[in-house]
Amino acid sequence: MNRKTKKTTEDTKKSTARKKIPKVQKQWWLRLYVAGQTPRSLAAFQNLKKICDEHLKGEYEIEVIDLLKNPQLAKGDQIVAIPTLVRNLPEPVKKIIGDLSNSERVLVGLDLKERI
Repeated sequence: MNRKTKKTTEDTKKSTARKKIPKVQKQWWLRLYVAGQTPRSLAAFQNLKKICDEHLKGEYEIEVIDLLKNPQLAKGDQIVAIPTLVRNLPEPVKKIIGDLSNSERVLVGLDLKERI
């Protein structure tokens, strides 16, 4: 029995050594819910893009969901107002409602800056 256990342990070590462990990268997955191409929706996207470019440096993905085209998608994230930003990753999920013009509030809401 010991012999079998030892062999299994050695096999496990060999298979682990062969596998490449992917580099862990902090990735931000953001969803912006809008209703068409309104000035408020466009402003929210521009404000979000600016904040991400300045603070997340390419480690993010923004998915824009137009609820005029896909209203059923609002149910999944429980969207009650628009525009709404949902941070899915990193967890926990966070939501910020509005055009994201108050960058301080957005940074705190995304946990990129501590509350004062």
